[in-house]
Amino acid sequence: MNAIKKHSTIGCCGIDCGLCPRYISKSDSACPGCGGIDFYNKHPSCGFLTCCVKNHGLEICAECTDYPCKRFDSEREGYDSFVTHKKIFKNHEQIKSYGLDKFLIEQKQRIDILNYLIDNFDNGRSKSFFCQTCTLLPQDSLFEIRQNCDLIDDSMDIKERNQAIKGLIQKISDTLNIDLKLRKK
Repeated sequence: MNAIKKHSTIGCCGIDCGLCPRYISKSDSACPGCGGIDFYNKHPSCGFLTCCVKNHGLEICAECTDYPCKRFDSEREGYDSFVTHKKIFKNHEQIKSYGLDKFLIEQKQRIDILNYLIDNFDNGRSKSFFCQTCTLLPQDSLFEIRQNCDLIDDSMDIKERNQAIKGLIQKISDTLNIDLKLRKK
């Protein structure tokens, strides 16, 4: 089945699909992103997608004159605590203010940093943490983290590199008062 919408990394509802652990997964449970190839095999009924794309011919709900409609009531009430849901309203505001193209450029930068962190610092147990990091931290903080990655000695084993980058990320998130829920061992 073909893709239903042009940009699968941003959900009609505003979810940051490109920063979701299920989107970057290499397993059978991987999600193709909003309206991506074979989307309906993973998510057979998505009212946001049906309304936004099929009924109104839009890419994202922020483009609709009725946004935010009643579909967002459950999101306002904290229906889903999954990290990609935490920024849906902020994502819509950014798209409304600056346009979808600018949002997608910034999102791609976040996705690139996420992939770099996973490729170079994931010990097999940190993907969700890196997804949270790239979703919740401001863009400039992510650039700071990425620059500091080059200072981490790549002769260290993966466990040591993972601890080093998590320490840096935690220090930055603490400074910003952003809780990334780093699990203590």
